[in-house]
Amino acid sequence: MEKRYTYEELLGIVAELRGEQGCPWDKAQTHESLIKCLQEESGEVIQAIENKDDENLCEELGDVFLQVLMHSQIAAEEQRFTIEDVVDMLAKKLVRRHPHVFGEGKALTPEEGLASWEAVKRMEKEARRR
Repeated sequence: MEKRYTYEELLGIVAELRGEQGCPWDKAQTHESLIKCLQEESGEVIQAIENKDDENLCEELGDVFLQVLMHSQIAAEEQRFTIEDVVDMLAKKLVRRHPHVFGEGKALTPEEGLASWEAVKRMEKEARRR
């Protein structure tokens, strides 16, 4: 049976790629230099979805996830934020913007769910402007 890697092992692999003995290309990357890669990988995800190609979709989602991990690793090296911060921020946003699931709100249709998300998002933007 072929080895299956864990999330923690994947984080270690990305850190090693950017580490002292890592890959020269990976070590040279910055947030800015990875923009083109993120755009290309996102386009490849869309293409896999449109082609209804699950195997390719799985691979391309991994490539987009690598972009998230690389950006998080770069930020961690610069002591700006970590992948754990990204996960925490996303989880908090999902809970906050789904009061119809995690709170007292109600949404019976996809349209109501989207409207709820957009309403919370608007309130968050307004609060940031103050």
